[in-house]
Amino acid sequence: MLELQGVTKKFGGLVAVNNVDLSVGEGEILGLVGPNGAGKTTLLNVISGIYRPDTGSIRYQGQDISRLSMNALCKKGIAKTFQHTHSFPGLTARESVMIGSLFGNGHRVTRDEASREAEHLLGRVGFPAERVDLLLSNLNVIELRRTQLARALASRPRILLLDELMTGLNPQEGSEAVSLIKSLRDDGITIVLIEHVMRVILGVSDRVVVLDHGEKIADATPDEIVRDQRVIDSYLGERYAC
Repeated sequence: MLELQGVTKKFGGLVAVNNVDLSVGEGEILGLVGPNGAGKTTLLNVISGIYRPDTGSIRYQGQDISRLSMNALCKKGIAKTFQHTHSFPGLTARESVMIGSLFGNGHRVTRDEASREAEHLLGRVGFPAERVDLLLSNLNVIELRRTQLARALASRPRILLLDELMTGLNPQEGSEAVSLIKSLRDDGITIVLIEHVMRVILGVSDRVVVLDHGEKIADATPDEIVRDQRVIDSYLGERYAC
């Protein structure tokens, strides 16, 4: 469904992503991990059109999308959540999600239809029903993350890119998020996620890709990843060593 070949992204003299090959199959949950500064968020930003690759190509359903804007990619079915949760502080949670319905895809809906869809999607991601009409500036971080996910879903994505969606969740909330991600895959959404909590990555991913200093150092099943000595040395630590 998605294929990257030789993708490189530089910022001045810093090579953030270096010659990365990556493929994602339809209906797959792919975990993306690595140390801080490994290039994970930059790679998702390149896929979603926030940045354009300096070299290499990105193909989505067989089409080269390397030079398309984020807006164009969203309309084609690629949506992303972000590490930082603050956006549209003067809008309510409902209105924020309505943006995804009204402008994030090629489907024409009325404002009333978008409002009903926003309320449904906020419920789908576990957002408190009594807070849907509060301003984003009055929400806590967990509620903002759920609003951001609902807004991404409102664009009706085929591929969903999740950047540390579960940061700050307690174990119960994390388990609920894992169940939600699996249910989204069951609904036909392909998912690529960055997450630092390895029990989450290992529990939800079909396959895990590891980046280190912008380069891909491993691409395997969760069971194989935890036995990979290079991954243990660069990221996991000796508690994973066999």
